[in-house]
Amino acid sequence: MFPTLKRSLRRTIAQSWWLSKLWYRFHGLSLTGPPDDGVWYFAFGANMHHGVFHGRRRMRPLEWRVGRIKDYRLRFNLEGRPRGKAAPANIEPCLGEEVWGVIYRITRHDLVRLDSTEGVPGGAYRQLWLGAEDADKRPIEVVAYVAQGKETDGNPSLRYITLLREGARAHGLPRHWTNKLEHVRPADG
Repeated sequence: MFPTLKRSLRRTIAQSWWLSKLWYRFHGLSLTGPPDDGVWYFAFGANMHHGVFHGRRRMRPLEWRVGRIKDYRLRFNLEGRPRGKAAPANIEPCLGEEVWGVIYRITRHDLVRLDSTEGVPGGAYRQLWLGAEDADKRPIEVVAYVAQGKETDGNPSLRYITLLREGARAHGLPRHWTNKLEHVRPADG
């Protein structure tokens, strides 16, 4: 019951910019800029899927682009639900690698709302500001969610990796990236 109550509290706080500022300060973080300012969010996991980002998360991006982050790699090294049978996506630094995803432009207030759905602040994920580039090689500063992962990767659930695959194809991510996602082995039953 406690995790459900915590999620509800986060979502309630996220509805108010001023309550959110206090909540972040309580966690040693700060919210900067006006709530209506646009920021770029880099989605590399389930948020690439329209049904998740627009449906479940209720995000309405101002615009979106295909893009990548260089010198990072995609991992499945987090503990998902059910434990031991699902591993959500994560990224970590790795020279020479790259992670492709969808770059959404949203308001700062929408980013706070998105934080609440990802357990930020106070959960496993934290925001990380990174340099990315869109498909036309234009540089963009983005925020991505990262977590301290395990040393070894697990396998995502079939449902989860299907969201990544469908989201990548629907947004026109490069063929080599969609092929990479197709070769990720899902967890057994």
